[in-house]
Amino acid sequence: MAPKPEVWRELAATLPVQTRHALVLTGVRRCGKSILQAQLIRGGTRAFYLNIEDTRLFGLGPQDFPTLLEVIEELAVHKTVYLDEVQELPEWQRLVRALLDRGFAVCATGSNASLLGRELGAKLTGRHRSFEVFPFNYQEFLAYAGGKRGAATLTAFLDQGGFPGYLPERDPQILRELLRDIVQRDIAQRHHLRESRHVLNLALFLLANTGQPSSLQSLTKALAIPTVSQTSRYVEYLQDAYLLFAVPKFSPSFKQRVVAPAKYYAVDNGLRRVNSPNLTPDVGHRLENAVFLALRQRGAAPSYAGEKNSWECDFVTGNHAIQVCAELTPFNRDRELAGLTQACALPGKRRAVVVTLDQRDNLKVDGLPVEVVPAWAWL
Repeated sequence: MAPKPEVWRELAATLPVQTRHALVLTGVRRCGKSILQAQLIRGGTRAFYLNIEDTRLFGLGPQDFPTLLEVIEELAVHKTVYLDEVQELPEWQRLVRALLDRGFAVCATGSNASLLGRELGAKLTGRHRSFEVFPFNYQEFLAYAGGKRGAATLTAFLDQGGFPGYLPERDPQILRELLRDIVQRDIAQRHHLRESRHVLNLALFLLANTGQPSSLQSLTKALAIPTVSQTSRYVEYLQDAYLLFAVPKFSPSFKQRVVAPAKYYAVDNGLRRVNSPNLTPDVGHRLENAVFLALRQRGAAPSYAGEKNSWECDFVTGNHAIQVCAELTPFNRDRELAGLTQACALPGKRRAVVVTLDQRDNLKVDGLPVEVVPAWAWL
């Protein structure tokens, strides 16, 4: 009874299904993990599928594992088992371990990075492989909504985002309720918080200010959170729920990387837009957020670089220095390119790239080749 897939997910082609390791798919709530899992099911042999959130399984726990294992042994004749939303099942890792010991191939989905990480580490050390699932990327958005690569469809993607449950109706209330579900179910209930007001306010603030350096001290003061340690925990919870991602400042010094304020990016531009109080268009910030998500999905671990009131480069990876701006103009050209040249002078060898909405060019700045590329092509 797995859901019927609508858009083929690119990640599906790279996932190892038949393996001795448990395959764990993690990601934000409602991003399409179940659909991706359904695509894996339909691409292989007949499998056993179990949705832990099914109301008929309410109260399922470790005491039921012996019976459940008997049922699986009887029905899963091809020795392949798919478990959906396993974080709702107490001691689920024991069930997965037992299945692996019996020679089953196991694929599980979950929505909480910290919970999955602790439980996987405790019971499945060396016996699992984890992959992050995101809402639709630009190519998947095109496959769903139609249209060709270009500035028009890119602008629509930056505006609507990629949550599969939102795109059919595009009702903003869907994404508002999703944010509250994440805060209440994946954070407040799971961490036994007496009230979630501070967590929700922190999420709204960071969603509205993506790409801006924010120290824990400044967040604590701005949002009237009682202590800095509380703010630190709440930020960690938001990251564990895959709602936000932190990007550290680049520095050869570990101490400076830890001390410098991080930048935060949203898991989806549509979720960010709907839940942000900003009334003015911010195409540049949406574009920067989309570039970060693409880097994350490609396995990069980007940092940002800069000196206060001097220069800044949006993203620094092992191979690239990337500046993001909606349009390179005579007014911002010197500032944007100066940040790139400074970032390329940092330790390591990097290509300089400017990602724009719809410009393409090849420049030379003090002998440094700079590629200007439209985001609809780069994505």
